[in-house]
Amino acid sequence: MERLKYLLAPILLSTLAWPAWAMTYRLPPQDEDLVGKVAMVEVREGETLIDIAREHGLGYNEVVAANPGLDPWVPPTGAEVVLPTRYILPSGPRSGIIINIAEMRLYYYPAPAPDGSGMVMTFPIGIGQEGWDTPLGITRIVSKAEDPPWVVPASVRREHEADGTPLPAVVPPGPDNPLGRHALRLGWTSYLIHATNKPFGIGMRVSHGCIRMYPEHVERLYHMVKIDTPVWIIDQPVKIGRSGGELFVEAHPPTSQNAPPADHLSTVLAVVDAVTVPEEGDAAREAAHGIATRLTGVPEPVGRLVPPTTTAVDARGWVLQLGAFADGANAARLARELADVGMPVSVMAHDNGLCHVLVGPYAEHSEAMVALEGYRRDSGRDGGEVLPAERPGMLGECVLAGR
Repeated sequence: MERLKYLLAPILLSTLAWPAWAMTYRLPPQDEDLVGKVAMVEVREGETLIDIAREHGLGYNEVVAANPGLDPWVPPTGAEVVLPTRYILPSGPRSGIIINIAEMRLYYYPAPAPDGSGMVMTFPIGIGQEGWDTPLGITRIVSKAEDPPWVVPASVRREHEADGTPLPAVVPPGPDNPLGRHALRLGWTSYLIHATNKPFGIGMRVSHGCIRMYPEHVERLYHMVKIDTPVWIIDQPVKIGRSGGELFVEAHPPTSQNAPPADHLSTVLAVVDAVTVPEEGDAAREAAHGIATRLTGVPEPVGRLVPPTTTAVDARGWVLQLGAFADGANAARLARELADVGMPVSVMAHDNGLCHVLVGPYAEHSEAMVALEGYRRDSGRDGGEVLPAERPGMLGECVLAGR
């Protein structure tokens, strides 16, 4: 522990010395999305990056990504290693378990304390290898087992037989059991969150679709998680979050099973445009592009956020509602298009899970109608309506809502 050099002010609540190290943090307010701190550690003689990852509760992939150019197997003694222990909380509710496949990391939100304060614990994981993809979606914990036998799926037995390494129908508890001593069964048939007898695979694509954890981590999680805890499994290579009035971006390599769409980066840039101050727009987009190219997994600031305001839009006016989107980034793209042609995009609403792109306000209903007709004529699009002006939420609040 003495050899750690911390780079950012810590908000870590508690960590235990290896082998039970797990990152546990106080939950930030809803308008803040970052937890943790980045640290440095020096390589000791004979250490590999996989040794350092295990000692500090990290996965192999994230330590390698955060230290480009450093030989993972023979790093020079005394070399400084970045420990990527600062995180943007993934999109989704701050409850239950959220697993981000691209990040190869699990986030667990225990029930809030009586005073309403919350915590988040985060652990590195191993995921399904190519051809044995870990599924995405929403499920729950349906059962828990200590020292579980492994009932080998027929497909896995066929694979091992073809490789000349046949397996029995059932592997009993013990050191050769790949489930380890603790397992949490998901609502999907045959999928588990479990320990492993090959801990060097944490942070890699190594399983037949299950979520693997360090034995000391899953044991801790096992005793905290209750049956019926919801589990969200997502694939979010690029995360965007807020901290201290700045926007941060964190990027990981996408998994081959769920590569992002071709316009994935443009979606990220649209969000950056929507929430950073206009005078920093070009620099913020350039910074976000660089982060998404380097893929270090370390959150980096890209620009200052548009300051929140409590000033209400004049309720005596009128606005145009030109679109409603479940995805705030898509709403941000439309808002950018409208702003580029000189339309006064002022706010977005966030109502029933939708982001509403609004233009205005206009002082008179007739003025708003003229603007709507002009928009339809110039854009060639139908739709849109005139509504009384309200203050349903700032643009950035909508784009980053739902965390």
